Amino acid sequence: MNQQIAIVSYFSVGAYDTNTTDENALLSSILCDMGISHQVVIWSDPAIDWSSFSCLLIKSTWDYFDYYEEFKQWIAAMRKLGIPVLNSLDTVEWNSSKRYLLEVSAKGFPVISGFILEKGMQVSLSTIQAKISSEVIVVKPLVSGGAKNTLKITTKDWQKHQSQVQSLVNEESYLVQPFVKEVEEVGEYSLIFFNGSFSHAVLKSPAKHDFRVQHYFGGTIEQIIPSSKMLKSAQDLVGNFAADTLYARVDGVQCNDEFYLMELELIEPYLFLDISEEALSNYKKAIAARLL
Repeated sequence: MNQQIAIVSYFSVGAYDTNTTDENALLSSILCDMGISHQVVIWSDPAIDWSSFSCLLIKSTWDYFDYYEEFKQWIAAMRKLGIPVLNSLDTVEWNSSKRYLLEVSAKGFPVISGFILEKGMQVSLSTIQAKISSEVIVVKPLVSGGAKNTLKITTKDWQKHQSQVQSLVNEESYLVQPFVKEVEEVGEYSLIFFNGSFSHAVLKSPAKHDFRVQHYFGGTIEQIIPSSKMLKSAQDLVGNFAADTLYARVDGVQCNDEFYLMELELIEPYLFLDISEEALSNYKKAIAARLL
């Protein structure tokens, strides 16, 4: 059977891919090795004839939250075409808003979930403190990535930030979470799974005097071997919420010997494929199992 695979990417302006390995190129080389015809395409390019592809591999749609309404329209258009998509469009849609964190928490999993400030609501510190018991909070868009418009606020300084937060909430819904000091002190763990099986893990540590762990903000990355307890926690999350995914990245933090979910990345996670030969090999095997 002839295949024409789309590696679905975005139009890069350098905002989200500084200091990163080009994983589109790595995926392309894997497909070349398999003899599979493919093309790297931009999800938002109106000139693309999506019906010409036999399968879409969503890899780096890293600006979907900047153009969320257009992205949802693209999902609807792809759904009408009925082309296989990895990860599935249902998964992508569910994962595109951080509301899913509250759903995961409601099912009893340890999650840094938070409280939603719905678009247009009047924001007050008392309302937030009724839901979150923390002297330091993090405010981020409900649909976001790459630490976009993410604020770290000490509650004693709330008055300095209230008008800014209100202005942001007037435009879109936001998520308020307790600040987790372990992120700043140790970092955030990322466990990567392919076809539901664990592949590799890294620890992302922020730059000094920062709390954002992303490498384009100066964060550092090191490969780690997760504890059996951490691995089981991540595996349970994948089994319950990402069972039929080609790729899943479980981002979390270790607090008092408990692994708490920060993000379940199922749309376009950076997979740290250059961290080891094993990581790339596992990815290749997972793709082969899906496409060959």
